[in-house]
Amino acid sequence: MKSVYDVIKRPVITERTTDMMASKRYVFEVDLRANKTEIKKAVEAIFKVKVSKVNTLRMPAKPKRYGKYSGYTSEWKKAVVQLSPESKELEFFESV
Repeated sequence: MKSVYDVIKRPVITERTTDMMASKRYVFEVDLRANKTEIKKAVEAIFKVKVSKVNTLRMPAKPKRYGKYSGYTSEWKKAVVQLSPESKELEFFESV
């Protein structure tokens, strides 16, 4: 990977992930080739926190239609990051 910003693409903000923030769990869309160690180092470098656990899963492509045109959405990788109890909450999500 070139940079920590190449590993973390964007946060995933849904109703379910907003509820997870109370227990210091945050969800990010990450690069498909990134592993758990790279994701942990990237989150710690960007947000200056201590990560205790990282869970990853690949979200499969889904079939979509728009009128007579059909295709698939892109496959992407999701990472659920658990912060350690002594680390602070992410400032990025305080406005949510």
